[in-house]
Amino acid sequence: MPIVARLNVTPVKSTALLHPEQIRLEPHGAVGNRDFFVVDKDGKRFSGAKKAQLLRIGSDYDFERDRLVLRLPGGVVAAGSAAANGEALSVRFYGRDVQGHVVEGGFEEALTRYTGEPVRLVRVDHPGTGVDVRPVTIVSLASVDELSRWGGVESRVDPGRFRMLLEIDGCAPHEEDTWSGRRVRIGGATVEVGRQVPRCATTTLSPTTGLRDFPTLSVIRKYRGVTADNNLPFGVYADVVEPGMVRVGDIVEPTT
Repeated sequence: MPIVARLNVTPVKSTALLHPEQIRLEPHGAVGNRDFFVVDKDGKRFSGAKKAQLLRIGSDYDFERDRLVLRLPGGVVAAGSAAANGEALSVRFYGRDVQGHVVEGGFEEALTRYTGEPVRLVRVDHPGTGVDVRPVTIVSLASVDELSRWGGVESRVDPGRFRMLLEIDGCAPHEEDTWSGRRVRIGGATVEVGRQVPRCATTTLSPTTGLRDFPTLSVIRKYRGVTADNNLPFGVYADVVEPGMVRVGDIVEPTT
């Protein structure tokens, strides 16, 4: 029986993943996940090859105090109120506009010094809008093992490179693909699984160092091929149809 093996969230998009023992799934996704993101001097999402720098930043958000902490390489810590009282921005995210406000304070100075270019921290106006495409993503560890085997790696490559919300154990390789169009009970929540997730070059990077350490895309292409729309699929999207708590060790069970 498949179970939840690990949960992956982060308060600030593209920063190091946190692995809580439980999350609350709401229609917009995991509560507190990716509610902040970084923009460049033009107010555009800090993306592409540049965002690899953010993988080495740790972020923690205190809900009760509405306080954010960023831990940057070199021992630099930026902390303060997470209130978004600054400039209003509309930022393009994968074909849609995400509304947010700049978080003022010491975050801008610390991030600018670290990245070497002017950047700002933004908080989404509406929780859940900071995710890439759909609120939930799922991958099985058996799929990661299969990728590792095809890539000539004896041990499992770090599945954190895929930055999926839910990592599942106890499946056959790519069994999650067969859930497309079905409802799946995960702990106290139910999701409806959608299409496969198209992968990008970020998956070739170590999730801890931000350095390229595995030819993920070429390996996927070698043993899985490409989709009809020329994407490299790995893992699946899902939408929340029944909110609830999800914990490590919870059973994952297709219901329809």
